[in-house]
Amino acid sequence: MVSALNITSTVADPTPLLDLPWDLPLELWPDDVIAALPKGISRHLVRFVNLGGTVIAVKETTEDLARHEYDLLRTLERLELPCVEPVAVITNRATADGEVLEPALVTRHLRFSLPYRALFSQTLRPETAVRFVDALAVLLAKLHIAGFFWGDVSLSNTLFRRDAGSFAAYLVDAETGVLHEAGLSEGQREHDLEIARVNIAGELFDLESGGRLDDAIDPIRVADGIVTAYRSLWTELTASESFPESERWRIARRVERLNDLGFDVDEISVRRDADGSRVRIQPKVVDAGHHSRRLLRLTGLDAGENQARRLLNDLDAYRTSGDRVGRDEEVVAHEWLVRVFEPITRAIPKDLRGKLEPAELFHQLLEHRWYRSQEEDRNVPLAEALTSYIDTVLRHRRDEATVYGPRRARSPSPPRSSTSRARTGATASDPRMTDFDHSPAHEAHKVVTRGHRRPLAALGRASARHPVVVLVVWGIVLGAAGAFALGGAGDRRCSSGSATASRGCRARRSRVRIC
Repeated sequence: MVSALNITSTVADPTPLLDLPWDLPLELWPDDVIAALPKGISRHLVRFVNLGGTVIAVKETTEDLARHEYDLLRTLERLELPCVEPVAVITNRATADGEVLEPALVTRHLRFSLPYRALFSQTLRPETAVRFVDALAVLLAKLHIAGFFWGDVSLSNTLFRRDAGSFAAYLVDAETGVLHEAGLSEGQREHDLEIARVNIAGELFDLESGGRLDDAIDPIRVADGIVTAYRSLWTELTASESFPESERWRIARRVERLNDLGFDVDEISVRRDADGSRVRIQPKVVDAGHHSRRLLRLTGLDAGENQARRLLNDLDAYRTSGDRVGRDEEVVAHEWLVRVFEPITRAIPKDLRGKLEPAELFHQLLEHRWYRSQEEDRNVPLAEALTSYIDTVLRHRRDEATVYGPRRARSPSPPRSSTSRARTGATASDPRMTDFDHSPAHEAHKVVTRGHRRPLAALGRASARHPVVVLVVWGIVLGAAGAFALGGAGDRRCSSGSATASRGCRARRSRVRIC
């Protein structure tokens, strides 16, 4: 008997989803629909799938979890928070023999993004590890400002895009997340932060056990870095500041500092004490994306925050050259777009355009031009730098856009248990798996803690370096299970679909806009 398949979708035309083999377990889907993209670690089986010229991620899970995550991702998307785009929830799946299959959550693959494990070739260098952690700290601050408690903060649950020398982080797994109407308490934020610290340490120890971590990296120190980075950012974004009444210039300076961090102040409270000698200021609502919004307004280009900052710097330099000084900013911006930016992107050979997104490519070209100019002690023309960049740098990069196609045939591999298949989603010989998946850590016994695999070999090596810390980490991990919500489901908002929740969501969107 054929199952009455049910599709709940946000897209205008979900009918292409009907062409996928929903009557087969996800692990048995044919090679011609599977997209060969690197994956992170997941507690559920996840596959990337080719769907009509795009790529989607399909995750098998329970119906309750699928609908919860689908609704929550839709809400985060409406709040313009960095996350993957939900596409559909698939229920009432069954095989041709009537065997009931797990429901599935479908999300759209984030172009030009990769899991943190795929963003390095051989070993993870110290500076790269720090940039990952800094990007995750920024993402966590954005989510907390909106009142979102993640509950499973980790590098594995995050996708990263290159952002002009840094990384921009995007939430991937919202399964344990909760949105709170009244915002988060300090205890909730600190609990999320502690989860992040513990998970990052475990993930780095995992890399270390497989020889994928630079010897100079101390996993505990890097994991502790997210605490420092987050608290410093949170203080700058939300703390009040007091100063003498004669130093009113500090108000503008505080706003400038927030803008430099990539945030806008929607409202600021200024109070003067009883005797009028001191002033206290308090930012009320802070929006992320200051530079990207300005670039979008001036040029129509949608870029990451650091990419936008770099492009705006080039635009500002263009404005101050020649006879452009004093001309209308929007007119000059359009001129820069059609005379500088667009000719560069059009000059890239078609077979290389999937290497990097245009804004990141332009940033790297400017970097390449600067280094060439320094080495040759002359001002290298942009056209000359472009030719050099294409031939010496871009051609040798791997594609970071969604590049997919029919996978190569798998080589024979030993049978594995269904539990093992469900955790990894591919065999050891599967060409979709990158070389980090064959590290000793992934061949050792695995312990599932908060949904992540924690190799005993990694913890054994970690205990030799930090015996007390590892015991504390294990105690925190085991003790934290089941406690992620803190505020309870009563504070969940916007995803329920009720009239009250919808009004609350609209009210909050009128107060805060974070992207």
